[in-house]
Amino acid sequence: MKQIICVKWGQKFGPDYVNRLYGMVRRNISGPFRLVCLTDDARGLRREVEAYALPELGCAAPQRSMGKWRKLVLWGAELPALTGLSGPVLFIDLDSVIVDNIDGYFSYGDPEDVILARNWAKPLQRLGQTSVFRFPAGRHPQILAHFRANPQGIADRCRFEQHYITEAVPGGIKFWPEAWTRHFRLHCLPPFPLRYFMPARLPQGAKIVTFPGGPNPSDVQLGRWSEEQPAHPGRLAHLRAGFGPGRHEAKLWRHLTRFVMPVGWIGEHWIE
Repeated sequence: MKQIICVKWGQKFGPDYVNRLYGMVRRNISGPFRLVCLTDDARGLRREVEAYALPELGCAAPQRSMGKWRKLVLWGAELPALTGLSGPVLFIDLDSVIVDNIDGYFSYGDPEDVILARNWAKPLQRLGQTSVFRFPAGRHPQILAHFRANPQGIADRCRFEQHYITEAVPGGIKFWPEAWTRHFRLHCLPPFPLRYFMPARLPQGAKIVTFPGGPNPSDVQLGRWSEEQPAHPGRLAHLRAGFGPGRHEAKLWRHLTRFVMPVGWIGEHWIE
């Protein structure tokens, strides 16, 4: 039984994201599987999704950090008892797009390994990225316990939850094969200014495309960077907006680089 888990809390992602993830997994996996969702609101989830109450972090949430520290509940000793999960479990962020068969994510490496995507935003450092990672459920509760003892200090030092995981896993982490997990902005989106003339490409060999730090796949398929932008205003309209009241970013350079043409392959894969 292949096991997948996701986390949904707050207002950023609705139940459609979880349902869409289930559909993508079902189309791109062999044999039986289960999708577990830890959430603070299970309304609207399709019946095949196993929803469980999202555990509390167990300490004060860090205040001066961008990290998604709530994801650390995945490392709690109570996770197997809460969900029935045991052995290797694959976590997938809700804003990920599955584009090919993911069986390899379950057979790669040793079942006891903690395997992450490489953090390609910092290629010279051996850092992991937790948009897609596999871990043995309940085997490393000391990671969460250690964090609970000094949450603000760890957050101030590591800044991001994934940086803390990189250093906290006993024996170290491993990485997926390079081609499998691709970062949309870094591996799919053409560099500025080519993105004004070329749509984002789907890299050869990719299985899952991740969107850490945005933009959101729901916006990209419409040809916009965020909900605040009109859908595909056209390159000239976007350029003109940068020098007028239609600019959505404080810095001109940030506005100019945040342009994306509509991406058709997202709509082909990112559906329930």
